Amino acid sequence: MSISSAIKSIQDIMRKDAGVDGDAQRLGQMSWLLFLKVFDAQEEQLELELDDYREPIPSEYLWRNWAADNEGMTGDELLEFVNHDLFPDLKNLIAPIDKNPRGHVVKAAFSDAFNYMKNGTLLRQVINKLNEIDFTDSKERHLFGDLYEQILKDLQSAGNAGEFYTPRAITKFIVAVTDPKLGETIMDPACGTGGFLACAFDHVKANYVKSGSDHQTLQQQILGVEKKQLPHLLCTTNMMLHGIEVPVQIKHGNTLNKPLSSWDDQVDVIVTNPPFGGTEEDGIEKNFPSDMQTRETADLFLQLIIEVLKRDGRAAVVLPDGTLFGEGVKTKIKKMLTEECNLHSIVRLPNGVFNPYTGIKTNILFFTKGQPTKDIWYYEHPYPAGVKNYNKTKPMKFAEFQTEIDWWGKEEDGFASRVETEQAWKVSIDEIISRNFNLDIKNPYQEEQEVHDPEELLASYQAQQDSIAALRNQLKDILGAALTSSAGGEN
Repeated sequence: MSISSAIKSIQDIMRKDAGVDGDAQRLGQMSWLLFLKVFDAQEEQLELELDDYREPIPSEYLWRNWAADNEGMTGDELLEFVNHDLFPDLKNLIAPIDKNPRGHVVKAAFSDAFNYMKNGTLLRQVINKLNEIDFTDSKERHLFGDLYEQILKDLQSAGNAGEFYTPRAITKFIVAVTDPKLGETIMDPACGTGGFLACAFDHVKANYVKSGSDHQTLQQQILGVEKKQLPHLLCTTNMMLHGIEVPVQIKHGNTLNKPLSSWDDQVDVIVTNPPFGGTEEDGIEKNFPSDMQTRETADLFLQLIIEVLKRDGRAAVVLPDGTLFGEGVKTKIKKMLTEECNLHSIVRLPNGVFNPYTGIKTNILFFTKGQPTKDIWYYEHPYPAGVKNYNKTKPMKFAEFQTEIDWWGKEEDGFASRVETEQAWKVSIDEIISRNFNLDIKNPYQEEQEVHDPEELLASYQAQQDSIAALRNQLKDILGAALTSSAGGEN
């Protein structure tokens, strides 16, 4: 049976269970089961390779000892074991966690996981379907990578606004031109299910890993933080499938949750698509300088990225149009960005890249810390010939970025090879300053076109609504700050 049909069968079985309500719970249920199966496949591999192998969790909780036998526990006995032994013990794991860091991964993975299934017979059927997939087989693992993306897309469509699955074409393009090297720390401070980190891992492995010790170095380079339990669990599994034995560097938490000034760790490369359009909970903004405080998530992440980059560290960040033209705190952040970093390139993406999750227009900002910006190159990414918009069945493809990659050049020589084209143009920092740091600069070589296509008009309307929502959030921030300062002045 193919992996995709196995997963479809699993979802069909779960639909019969009274405890599982909706796609999000189905994915949550499948995620902890997948995690334990993948974890055990990796443990079997390590047991063969390591002379001093130790089991990281009590052996009765390894998949092979309770789940692998299709004729094993079922019904109430299985439910009793999962709910009263497996979950409590893995959530509260102590020994031998101190001697084996892989135990930490399990404890973190189960910290907020939950068994939704109430029918032990159906749970056994789900487990038996998973047993048909062999994660120690390299072909199956490769196939699973594609399937995994499908699971993640399903998760996204069941998720909330602001949490978008970044299309693989964009992650591959960003990683290709950012070019992380062996030994460089690579971070995604809002890593979701790990798309950027998996792509960066593959890039370094393909281009720079030459030996076993290189591979060990690479495993330590990848750093990620994810706020929500389910994406964190999926990211951890994703990293294990990519060959990271101990993905303890994938933290479960909110990167914005500590004062900006307390960040000691400095990183070489940041590649990320932080949540945008949302606002952070009360108090998070207090971790930022008083004149830079806002509740808008994307603005806080941009400040954080500038702070944690090493000198000469480089970043590529997906941000909405609202960041480019926004004022108030946004202006201050863009001023700081262009003074502390060389914002050398902005790739303007067309509508529909994130369909069907949002029609909002987005940009990729590329910058390097340590030198102020002198000029910004803009590149407007066109639709391929014959395409008017992207959608689920016709997503963006990596091959579309080949023109950008050929044009890109080298930062070491100041991108001397770049030339202006119908898609590319250069703007001086003096012009940016005269525009009060409004970075929303239209392509001078393209006339504004009248659009009558209903899909494009709807996408444009949605983008306008998103912009209005962003401006409304901004006004709330400004009013809130004004009220706070006037209240402070009356004391």
